[in-house]
Amino acid sequence: MSDSGRRPPRLVADRRGKGRGNPPSRTAARKPARRKRRTGSRRKAPRNPVVAAVTGLFAFVTRMLWGLTWRVTLIVALLIGGGVAYYYATLPPYEQILDGRARGSVTLLDRQGEVFAWRGEVFGGVVTADTVSPHLKNAVIATEDKRFRLHPGVDPIGIAGAIRINLSEGRGPLQGHGGSTITQQTAKLLCLGVRYDPAAWETQAAYEADCRQTTLWRKLREALYAMAMEAKYSKDEILSIYLNRAYMGGGAHGAEAAAQRFFGKPARNLAPSEGAMLAGLLTAPTALAPTNNLERSRKRAATVIRLMEEQGYLTEAEAAAALAQPAALSETAEAKAGGYFADWVMSSTPEYFTRDTTEDVVITTTLDRAMQRAAEEALLHIFETKVREGSEAQAAIVVMSADGAVRAMVGGRKTRVSGVFNRATQAKRQTGSAFKPFVYATALELGYHPNDMIRDEPLTIDIPGSGPWSPENYTNDYAGLVTLTEAFKRSLNIPAVKISEHVGRENVRRVAADFGIESDLAAGPALALGASESTLLEMTAAYAGILNGGSSVSPYGLMELRLKGDAGALIDNSEGGIGERVIREEAARELIYMMEKVVSEGTGRRAALPDREAAGKTGTTQAARDAWFVGFTADYVAGVGMGYDDNTPLSGVTGGGLPAEIWHETMRRVHADLPPRPLPMLRPAERAPAASRDGPAAERRGRDDVADSVLEQVLRDLFGAN
Repeated sequence: MSDSGRRPPRLVADRRGKGRGNPPSRTAARKPARRKRRTGSRRKAPRNPVVAAVTGLFAFVTRMLWGLTWRVTLIVALLIGGGVAYYYATLPPYEQILDGRARGSVTLLDRQGEVFAWRGEVFGGVVTADTVSPHLKNAVIATEDKRFRLHPGVDPIGIAGAIRINLSEGRGPLQGHGGSTITQQTAKLLCLGVRYDPAAWETQAAYEADCRQTTLWRKLREALYAMAMEAKYSKDEILSIYLNRAYMGGGAHGAEAAAQRFFGKPARNLAPSEGAMLAGLLTAPTALAPTNNLERSRKRAATVIRLMEEQGYLTEAEAAAALAQPAALSETAEAKAGGYFADWVMSSTPEYFTRDTTEDVVITTTLDRAMQRAAEEALLHIFETKVREGSEAQAAIVVMSADGAVRAMVGGRKTRVSGVFNRATQAKRQTGSAFKPFVYATALELGYHPNDMIRDEPLTIDIPGSGPWSPENYTNDYAGLVTLTEAFKRSLNIPAVKISEHVGRENVRRVAADFGIESDLAAGPALALGASESTLLEMTAAYAGILNGGSSVSPYGLMELRLKGDAGALIDNSEGGIGERVIREEAARELIYMMEKVVSEGTGRRAALPDREAAGKTGTTQAARDAWFVGFTADYVAGVGMGYDDNTPLSGVTGGGLPAEIWHETMRRVHADLPPRPLPMLRPAERAPAASRDGPAAERRGRDDVADSVLEQVLRDLFGAN
């Protein structure tokens, strides 16, 4: 057969995949077969079942934990968001929560209208982060929360650090350091929005204790509240709330009150050292208060200054200057918030205006701070120079005007105190011979004359139920026939008893009571010798009644009381404390003459002033347990009392000794800038005594009258007043 009919094959291969309708080439048809590989000899070895099981379990646990984690995270986020949203909705405008006090404050002004003391929960006024001194603001941030501008209300870094410190010091994780931010502290100050309700808490203290709880649940709520505050308020607004509500010691709530309380200046004018001291108080306001321990407060302020330097708020030079010149207390702060005088004014004013007030009250008082300093310096001087070291004897001083306006008060040797026992107003002590002016006042009122004669001689009075009583003079001797003035200036006891018995004890008791001696007065003949008890304030006020011409006096320290911001006064004592007349003015002026002789010639010579007349009376009680000197010039009355708190007898002290010297030092300072004025006294030459009281006949008549009076008193004691 021949191949002539066939076409020779092409020498060029066909294009792959080209040409429609062309059957696939043999090569193309075989490609699928080539892809099939024989894998029998290359198949991987089966996996270890243990490894497979572990791997599968790990994958399962991972998927389960991941699913649980994102679900729990979502739930927690929703709960946190809900809590924050809830608290956010309850937060008022920040202006409404700047003053968080439950009670009001009392500001006390002296007679010149200057602030000298505060009481209650003092709030000096609203400040903001923009209006306070930048040194105070920076000191607070550096000390309390250095990441304040960065966190959202809660600082995880600070919390972790606090937990680490607590555990390292052997405490629980939430005990001690809390890692709280300023925002969290502010939330706590706001008590998480819970207001004080007297029906829910027995006391304010119980409410505050509940607000300070540190349980885990409480801390969680506090964190939510803090984050809500961060969402509601700006950082400066939160800082403003904190600076207004934080307690800074000494009764001061807020930066303005603390600045005024301790430094006598507004918060905007605080220097770096002062701002550091206030910021340092925030950790322990009572313990670190500069009025309690200035040195401790300065040490804490030095730590704050170093923190401010480390964080860039102060340069090295500024920090060195602040450390070299630490903050100093104002004169008012040095005076310990008014001391005894402020305590007395607060206790003598209705409680609804003082202790229980919910308003801010302003009280203008009678205090003269120059006289207060004079009294304090005089007391200190005498105890430093005249009293043996280690003596625990106490003394008190009262200075007042003739109308009863108290100008100075010292209730003990420690003058820079408040809230302590006041020996000028609270200590009731026997008055001794300081009571005798009321005996002689009664006699002068009934017609006796300073030059009338009386015999100082042994005397025995039979007291029903007690037996015979024989008074003695301090010197244990007798002066014989003496004038009333002589007996008075020498403080002879027997003439005083004779006069008291002659004019009638009831009359003496009534005169003393009308002059303001409110204590129970002795019923027996020892009344004339000061067996009764009284306070120094009462005695000084009674002597003021003698100076003013014989009218009673009510001692007072409050001149005007008003609510802060109101012009009208709720209490007005501008008319003074002079009351009803007790004895005639002529009798009072004669008594002043006799009392002047006590100072110029008698037992009170140590009280004499070099440039002016002075009058007074010494007093020493039985066994020398108390010693007094009370007296006056034409301008002021002052009383001094001395003794031990436990009634231990004084060693070698009489009223004419140390008390008279304290009185002298006080009044010398009080009158330093006053021109001398004569006493309003009536000398005997200006009124002749009645002829019937002169000579031996008068002496016999006086002695007979005394005997009759003694018999009359005995009959009164037995059968009654009639």
